Amino acid sequence: MIFVYLKPGKEKSLHRRHPWVYGTAIASVKGSPWVGETVQLRSHDNQPLGFGAFSPDSQIRVRMWCFDPALTIDADFISARIAQAIALRNSLQQRTSAIRLIFGEADQLPGLVVDRYDQTLVVQFLAAGVEFWRETIVEALQQHTGCTQIYERSDAAVREREGLPKRTGILRGVEPADVQVLEDGVRYHVNVQQGHKTGFYIDQRENRKLVADLVRKIGPHATALNCFCYTGGFSLAALGAGAAQVVSVDSSGDALAQGQRNLVLNSFDPNRAQWRDENVFDTLKHLAAAEQRFDLIVLDPPKFAPSAQHVDRAARAYKEINLKGMRLLNPGGYLLTFSCSGAINVELFQKIVAGAVIDSGMPMQLLQRLAAGHDHPMLMTHPEGEYLKGLLLQRVD
Repeated sequence: MIFVYLKPGKEKSLHRRHPWVYGTAIASVKGSPWVGETVQLRSHDNQPLGFGAFSPDSQIRVRMWCFDPALTIDADFISARIAQAIALRNSLQQRTSAIRLIFGEADQLPGLVVDRYDQTLVVQFLAAGVEFWRETIVEALQQHTGCTQIYERSDAAVREREGLPKRTGILRGVEPADVQVLEDGVRYHVNVQQGHKTGFYIDQRENRKLVADLVRKIGPHATALNCFCYTGGFSLAALGAGAAQVVSVDSSGDALAQGQRNLVLNSFDPNRAQWRDENVFDTLKHLAAAEQRFDLIVLDPPKFAPSAQHVDRAARAYKEINLKGMRLLNPGGYLLTFSCSGAINVELFQKIVAGAVIDSGMPMQLLQRLAAGHDHPMLMTHPEGEYLKGLLLQRVD
């Protein structure tokens, strides 16, 4: 057994069941742990605190597996955690074939992300501990899902901060071909090899449904603008609900091309969809100059603040796009606005959007706070896991 001893007072976060131990909290290490090897955490006065995975190159030196020193971290432990996480998502299969099966710390499997796209699993090993157990994890995923097609997308920047090289490729099965998923009656192509995240924004499922519900409420004359549309998730949801016209904007021609493939896949009328390969900030300016207005607008930008050092610049960008977006709303129109920047919390994001409302001079009501779907839960003792936040506003003059 390898022991990691904490400095006095640093055990408090573990008593609160926070799953991260930073290098600055560690007093000493008894033994020479391998990268990702299980270690026992102990307080400065030698009290056992639980077990975690050791990562010598990361600022997060230990990610906790459990807080019970009586447990054993082995293949059975890992398999049981995987089975539990999958079971919690079973009810979603009635609505969709795109499900996040495992969400890292929230499922007490720190650093592991697993998304299911129909019969294909896409896996991300983002921390040293799950990298250490990778073969055990892959075997357990096959056992508990029955999927024989498993593709690795361990290409996120966080792996480098763990001292791990980026890795992608087939773990089981053959090269994924044309992967398709069904969500609330709408079909989507998913590029699991090169698409954003693992190929699709699964986390926006509930908000896509909200868009569809709002379009039905507005009626068959509804017009929508989807900014930073990627492959058209919100756009297809709006069209599927009967929107008269949807304008989709993104600076990636490849993403827009896949969005158009999704349009064909669903046999939607192409005359109701406009795809613009443009910079969103410029598009909002041009639409305002043309005095074009919409009943529903979605603002779902990429991460403007990758770290705390970028918060001020990101705040200005969020305010600008929201201000410009609000000015394109018809009276009674709806704005769904999002931030996926972990460095910007819910309170700050709402404050930024409120500033845009004040500058717009328009009466806007906050109807609902938005978040990721139920398969992206937040562990209450790990608020850092809440990265996606959003607001539903309505112009009420």
